[in-house]
Amino acid sequence: MTSPRLSLDSSPAGTGLESDACYLAMKTHDARFDGRFFTAVTSTGIYCRPVCRVKLPRRENCRFFRHAAQAEAEGFRPCLRCRPELAPRAVSWSTEDASRILALQAARLIDEPDAWSDEGPGAAQIAARLGVSDRHLRRIFEAQFGVSPLQYLQTRRLLAAKQLIADTTLPMAQVALASGFASVRRFNAAFVSHYGLNPIALRRAGGADEERGGRAIEVRLGFRPPYDVDAVLAFFARRALQGVEAFDGGGQRFARTLRLQHIGRTHAGWLQMRFDLARERLHLSVSDSLAPVLPVVISRVRAMLDLDAEPMAINALLHDTFPHGDGLRVPGTVDGFELAVRAVLGQQITVAAARTMGSRLVAAFGEAIDTPVAGLDRLFPTPAAIAAASGDALGQLGIVRQRQAALRALANEVTSGRLALHAGADVPATLAALQALSGIGDWTAQYIAMRAMRWPDAFPSGDIALQKALGVGSARAAAEVSQAWRPWRSYAVLRAWHTPPVAASTTDTDTDIRETRNTP
Repeated sequence: MTSPRLSLDSSPAGTGLESDACYLAMKTHDARFDGRFFTAVTSTGIYCRPVCRVKLPRRENCRFFRHAAQAEAEGFRPCLRCRPELAPRAVSWSTEDASRILALQAARLIDEPDAWSDEGPGAAQIAARLGVSDRHLRRIFEAQFGVSPLQYLQTRRLLAAKQLIADTTLPMAQVALASGFASVRRFNAAFVSHYGLNPIALRRAGGADEERGGRAIEVRLGFRPPYDVDAVLAFFARRALQGVEAFDGGGQRFARTLRLQHIGRTHAGWLQMRFDLARERLHLSVSDSLAPVLPVVISRVRAMLDLDAEPMAINALLHDTFPHGDGLRVPGTVDGFELAVRAVLGQQITVAAARTMGSRLVAAFGEAIDTPVAGLDRLFPTPAAIAAASGDALGQLGIVRQRQAALRALANEVTSGRLALHAGADVPATLAALQALSGIGDWTAQYIAMRAMRWPDAFPSGDIALQKALGVGSARAAAEVSQAWRPWRSYAVLRAWHTPPVAASTTDTDTDIRETRNTP
């Protein structure tokens, strides 16, 4: 069947979408368009994902919106069957339109549950962060998304709350707090105003199991095909740290521990992930101890597995050069500091050696944790623990002095709050701050930006394996070749690492992602 074509040009009301193509995608339940638009049905007042399996509505009763916030601003309620909160996010990037870049970056900041609170992130805060006026941000945001920043944030928080109500038995006070509301009263008022349904009534209608008795929380997360699950899981399996990460025998189930800070509190627990390719979704199990921060956990898992990637846009640019990588994703992380430490440890050594050193670091400085998953019994060390580690203790693990200095400098910056390593961080400023630290160069900084900060245009041009795959002999030549792949250079890197080198070397066989090495 010929793929329906969607225009990426958007108007405030969503009319920039090609309605006939949207209807065809909905008719065929095409998961490639999941999260790229939503269908509102005027006869029911409900909006759905393209993959919804309800009876196909009449064409004349359908309205199409690029964002869930647009549909809700027009008075439509989310479908209780397909659950729009499970859809992949619509993450777009541009290197041409400055106003569009600002609006998309503002939305990216709003999308991060780590920053949610009852007061923000408000338009004024975001405008200050982006270096523009509050009025200018509101204008360009509404021009791009058709709703105000506040409406966009409200939709994100309410959909997150809806998932907590449906998938957990958390008290409504905790649901409200986790979703960014300061009180149950304000949360209930917003929920009833938007959805016309009391939160408790929604939980009863969904048949929530009030007697779960400490069992893991089960949630589903959507993604757009194609997705090369084997490549992604193999990437993580080769780097799995003993005690922190574990895989089942078949390699299709991935589990790990996690510690995170949220609203001044520390939460620790475990996650277990299993892909369901037939239904284009991920089954995520989360320990009860992480239930109060479930929106943050979900956001980090989506980033770690790159579930929000838009393969059609990426493949349109990269397929001719890298025809065999359409399902590859850029592996991320659930903890930016952990990823940065791994990057430093992996400088100029093989992946296997870095894994051994990382496991030693976990055994020496990681905290013990009880989990029901075999092989999971440690948390990755905190920044404070590594900052306080002595040179002798680190040296006994096989970490050379230059790496020791880099690790302690990194840990001190994160502990002090001067360095943020997450998707909402300022990329240029963070790259500069990283390279100002002893022992961290361009390769390491770009690698951290690619995986921890989810920057799709990161490009570690100094990577030897990358240069070999591209058939060039210098970082400058690799950077010049890469200009044609912007803004998806991170995905080009993954594809190049998976591609046989153009000019094979007789002195070094570490030419792919399995054994990537840093350069001095």
